[in-house]
Amino acid sequence: MQNVKCKMTDLKANLLDCAARHSSLVITGFMGTGKTSVGRKVAQKLGREFVDMDEVIERHEGKTVRAIFEMRGEAYFRARESELCAELAARDNLVIVTGGGTLVNRHNRALFANAWIVCLDASVDAIVARLDDSKDRPLLAGGELRGQVERLLRARREAYAQIEHHVDTTNKSVAEVADEILAALEGSNGTPADAGESGER
Repeated sequence: MQNVKCKMTDLKANLLDCAARHSSLVITGFMGTGKTSVGRKVAQKLGREFVDMDEVIERHEGKTVRAIFEMRGEAYFRARESELCAELAARDNLVIVTGGGTLVNRHNRALFANAWIVCLDASVDAIVARLDDSKDRPLLAGGELRGQVERLLRARREAYAQIEHHVDTTNKSVAEVADEILAALEGSNGTPADAGESGER
């Protein structure tokens, strides 16, 4: 038991050291994969500042993401996203949660070239179940939910594949996913993920 405690203490010390020494950790992935909840948990465990990009944009614009899409259009929202990516990429030791489409843009991925990036995945069934009551997803409006999810996943598959680290959240708790991310971070010694060069929509 003492050896186990020592190993856990060493792991925590290594993770805290990683938080002090390395660039930001970026969590991305499709909507409904648990990015925000997991990001908050990871930030808490690492003792880092948590940034949800959608929340930052909503505060700045004084509107929800859905309202921005409806009033200003997707192109306007994506431009604000790219500006925020540039701002956040210049900072260190953050846990950043992106929108589901943020890193589909290869320019945004390149901005985070020095960050450690992980993409959260989930089965279509899990995503549909999690989004079933959601009314604030503008890209899923105007059609049957499963069909819209499958269409958008196909469109983003190549871009998501450019991200080195992936964690499947299907049938897992927030704590379990957070622990998997921390284990992957520790296993790679915080090595920054490759931002990738292809897959822009």
